[in-house]
Amino acid sequence: MESLDRRRRVAGLGLVVLTVAGGLTACSGSSGGDAPAGDAPAGGASQAAGGGTYTIWDPYPQFDDSSDWVKLLGQCGTQAGVTVKRTGYDTTDLTNKALLAAQQGNSPDVLIVDNPVVSTLAEAGVLTSTDETKIDTSAASPNLLAAGQIGGKTYGIPIGANTLALYYNKDVLKKAGVDADGVRDWASLTAALEKVKAAGKKGITFSAIGTEEGSFQFLPWFWGSGANLTKLDSPEGVAALSLWTDWVKKGYAPNSVINNTQTTSWQEFATGDFAFAENGTWQLANAKKAGFPYGIIPIPAKDGGTAPAPTGGEFVSIPVQQDTARYAVSQKLVTCLASTDNSLATDTTLSYIAPTEEVQAKQVEQNPDLKVWVEAVKAAKGRTSDNLGTKYPKISEPLWKATQAALSGSQPPQEALAAAQTAAASATQ
Repeated sequence: MESLDRRRRVAGLGLVVLTVAGGLTACSGSSGGDAPAGDAPAGGASQAAGGGTYTIWDPYPQFDDSSDWVKLLGQCGTQAGVTVKRTGYDTTDLTNKALLAAQQGNSPDVLIVDNPVVSTLAEAGVLTSTDETKIDTSAASPNLLAAGQIGGKTYGIPIGANTLALYYNKDVLKKAGVDADGVRDWASLTAALEKVKAAGKKGITFSAIGTEEGSFQFLPWFWGSGANLTKLDSPEGVAALSLWTDWVKKGYAPNSVINNTQTTSWQEFATGDFAFAENGTWQLANAKKAGFPYGIIPIPAKDGGTAPAPTGGEFVSIPVQQDTARYAVSQKLVTCLASTDNSLATDTTLSYIAPTEEVQAKQVEQNPDLKVWVEAVKAAKGRTSDNLGTKYPKISEPLWKATQAALSGSQPPQEALAAAQTAAASATQ
């Protein structure tokens, strides 16, 4: 029987929509598409003869029953001796449905959920820990695994990750006399932007919109300065926001960044007028269709090296069930999906970097263009890491509001971040 305490936690949380779900276009599930017809019955509601039926919910509605992804789910079910019933939902819708199903005691057997949502569901008592279900997470990169950890426990295993880097237009840089390999820190990047502007082209575009996307894109610069999300107005944090603000003031970045989503920012870069664009792994296919030669470099930290960028991507987890005997088969399904043999195909389909070094090496062997993304993912970190958990969205909103205030000129960076720190401290008490 599930505990009364767990029921109260889920009921108290209600239909919370976590605004950080996937950094929006940061995850594959946000690309939209039609979900397979009909909602699947949840795990506890469907127990067929023989091996039974096990339900899997994922945030990939763009994949129908003919896709390699859904075929893999079926194969994993066959190997476990059961039938798999899968339903794909939009990322935000999936979070709501997972909370409602837990409240009703009707959760799916396996839940694939955006990594920032893991801490919310775990805190609500929706998810089992890997200690309970004996899921082996030892091969997963610790920095990726941290996104699914809270209170010393791990709630699932990453299926893959994406993150941010800098795309660059080789023609624009050549005209400006800039060598992309020489961009290794903030000073050399700013110098490159100055040369690009002097050559009559545009410098850099990014997304600073007043949503989680804005925070998602600011975090590499914030973390790359050495700042910590528990102290937004530190000198390091102010330096990061001042960098962006100065770029806009000097015309190295357009005023449109304040309203740019990651999609519209990419559209600006695709015009061929910009030297650099901060964007994600998910734009690789569009980059190849852009019509001009491009390259990719990691986002530089303030004093050199690769800045930690936030991770997008999902965790495969096992929700709490009244019938705990189901966990054994669920564990087999999760292990199958996360296995080395399946990870390469899955992460290629989802445009993700694999969560293990072994499969990352295979990805680079097959596609050398992924090397920079592997490097970026190795340096990346989860937004809810550092045991922030459900505190993160309460910090992120003041952060993106501060970014908006500074870029619009309504407040200087120091003042904007001081106000953000006050708001975040109050919200996370």
